[in-house]
Amino acid sequence: MSSNSQNLKSIGLKATFPRLKILDLFQKAENRHLTAEDVYRLLIAEDMDIGLATVYRVLTQFQQAGILERHYFESGKAVFELNEGGHHDHLVCMQCGHVEEFFDPAIEERQNRIAEERGFAVREHALYLYVDCKKTDCPHKAVGASQASSTSDS
Repeated sequence: MSSNSQNLKSIGLKATFPRLKILDLFQKAENRHLTAEDVYRLLIAEDMDIGLATVYRVLTQFQQAGILERHYFESGKAVFELNEGGHHDHLVCMQCGHVEEFFDPAIEERQNRIAEERGFAVREHALYLYVDCKKTDCPHKAVGASQASSTSDS
């Protein structure tokens, strides 16, 4: 975690235990897109005594510092991912909430051309495609169904 400590200090954030632990979670998580509640549950699973309010505060600080990007997918909840510098777009499954990233140069070029034709230059953009899964053997359907039922119970 020492390199994370140096990274935080270089952008003006003190390397506190909660900040280091949350950054480490994002770097090691299988799921790249996490809500504040996901982060909190992962911390609890590791017996970390970091409160939900602290998680929200750290995520906001990380977003403001450019470490994390915030997205709002279909649930309306903020979802965070590490900002690794490369642009990509998202496919969001309407059945289970699974998110897949993709990059298509033709789509990027077309968006820039449309803006240019209308007298604009694209500064930044976010493309979310809300999709229906057509895979009969989708490994995410069972996961999404159990997440949806546990989310609706809270």
